[in-house]
Amino acid sequence: MDELTVANGITIPRHELTVRFSRSGGPGGQNVNKRATRAEVVFDLLGSPSIPGELKRRAKRRLRARLDTRGRLRVVADDERTQRANREIALERLTDLLRAAFEPPPPPRRKTKPTRSARERRLGEKKRRGVIKRARRTPSGE
Repeated sequence: MDELTVANGITIPRHELTVRFSRSGGPGGQNVNKRATRAEVVFDLLGSPSIPGELKRRAKRRLRARLDTRGRLRVVADDERTQRANREIALERLTDLLRAAFEPPPPPRRKTKPTRSARERRLGEKKRRGVIKRARRTPSGE
């Protein structure tokens, strides 16, 4: 893996990613105490020259809860028993996070007015409900 393709035209070179392994609390039985299978991938989002400025700002805004004080994004995986599988999972999660963060914002909602027939339907339904509720009342003292 020389580079990580995040979106069309945007790739992150391998040297911009830091991958570390540590002992995991996940599956593995007794193996869990001997092998460092938990994978942690760190990407310096704000310091990366591979990400254009606008996408960087958009990602910073959307991922602010996941970034540390230096602007680094940290993704961890300890689902599997092997380093390779956990590294692949962590890289996939990083890719998914960045793709979602780079998505353009949805267009602003345009206000619309209800149609005349929709207003008439709503008012007609209100009248019918009122008639039903009036019919449920106890008759006044005659």
